Amino acid sequence: MKILSAEAIRDWDQYTITHEPISSIDLMERAALACVDWLQEQQLTNRSFTIFCGKGNNGGDGLAIARLLARQQVPVSVYILEFGHLGTADFQANLERLHKIPSMDIHFIQTEEQFHPLEKDTVIIDALFGSGLNRSLEGVTAKLVDHINKSGCTIISIDIASGLFVDKSSIGNSIVTPAYTLSFQCYKPAFLFAENEKYTGDVQILDIGLHHEYLKTLDINYELLDDEIIHALFQPRKSFSHKGHFGHALLVAGSYGKMGAAVLAARACMRSGVGLLSCHIPQCGYNVLQISIPEAMVLTDFNSSFITKIDDDLTKYDAIGIGPGLGTASETTLMLHDLLQTFHGPLVIDADGLNGIAKQEHLLKMIPAGSILTPHPKEFERMFGKSANDFERAALASQKAQELKVVMVLKGHHTLIALPNGSCFFNSTGNAGMATAGSGDVLTGILTGLLAQGYKSSDAAMLGTYLHGRAGDIAARRVSMESLIASDIIEQLGAAFQFIY
Repeated sequence: MKILSAEAIRDWDQYTITHEPISSIDLMERAALACVDWLQEQQLTNRSFTIFCGKGNNGGDGLAIARLLARQQVPVSVYILEFGHLGTADFQANLERLHKIPSMDIHFIQTEEQFHPLEKDTVIIDALFGSGLNRSLEGVTAKLVDHINKSGCTIISIDIASGLFVDKSSIGNSIVTPAYTLSFQCYKPAFLFAENEKYTGDVQILDIGLHHEYLKTLDINYELLDDEIIHALFQPRKSFSHKGHFGHALLVAGSYGKMGAAVLAARACMRSGVGLLSCHIPQCGYNVLQISIPEAMVLTDFNSSFITKIDDDLTKYDAIGIGPGLGTASETTLMLHDLLQTFHGPLVIDADGLNGIAKQEHLLKMIPAGSILTPHPKEFERMFGKSANDFERAALASQKAQELKVVMVLKGHHTLIALPNGSCFFNSTGNAGMATAGSGDVLTGILTGLLAQGYKSSDAAMLGTYLHGRAGDIAARRVSMESLIASDIIEQLGAAFQFIY
């Protein structure tokens, strides 16, 4: 699914109006009908509604929703922000239609004194400002937003929460805090960043029949990683395959007290379908690995507590994953330098692998092209510096992916996958239960296994991140988000693959 800027969304509306063709007010009616249908599906139309409208097209949506609800005998009150100027043409047309409904309850708000008490069982529709907002709210409007937020009512924002910018940071803004956002046709960047969690609620994307040919005219940088994309990437096994067809991976992981990370990464790597797996670990973890993962081969370091050197022919490996539980000993950082100097195939670098690189900036330029880096926000900050907000961090991740010719997997609820060609994908799977120790180690194992199987770096990153999240979603349904642990994700990888099938 495409993720569009505010400008692109406006252009899509206009393209549909021109090429369907359809009048703008009829397109607005289609959007309002989709919203009312959703309200009926959720069995909310047995309650009373208060609809707050601005005088732009978002307000026009609100007026159309009010009329459609009133015709179904749903109790509706409409409150319009009034600053002494006419609304858009479609707003005015819908206001005229609304006035034709007998005893329609319409009010205008000019001052704070005109705010009215809001009963707790009322459903509030926020149709004050939509995607076109380009400055923060202030004065009476900001106070009205605060009044709505304090009501304790179920709040539903149309298109996007009023006060929230579509494609830039809204930190410090006065913003409606909805339980639901009913948006149209596609995701917006604002819905995908953690800083906006409070202002999106449960996002519902409603299809209002915008002209799909428009998308072919765009060069889109942001996309939502959905089932359709994953089906196209996935490579089912052929009947006459043998283990040699699915690659040989090496995991460099573990240190004294952190062998669990190596175990999790190795188990996930095997479950991802790799043909052969070798694990280079410190001597202290030999029995742990041999017992926990009998399917993997184990190579031990000379050191008993951490990894110092890899005395092995690295050319026999199709992919190497490094970082889980590695530790930050100086000898380990030297090993990382030697590995980057010696191995020129794709790497998956996570956790202390990234922290080791952050300590020595020259190592960044030694990372082989096509490698996959999997930082969480703090690890990303150690490597590339602080960002003022999530939008800036995403832009920097894309910039660094292009500069270093790597795939950047910036972990979060909607993990960002930034490709070397400038494209960015937000993952659509995963849940808060996956915010648990070892979840990142599992992802490292999956990505390493897919890389070794011959998937291109970009495809491995997208497929692996999606599978990781899908397995987490299946696990959460079975054990709850609160009880979910990293091993549960591994246990459900098979079900995640079956979902793709």
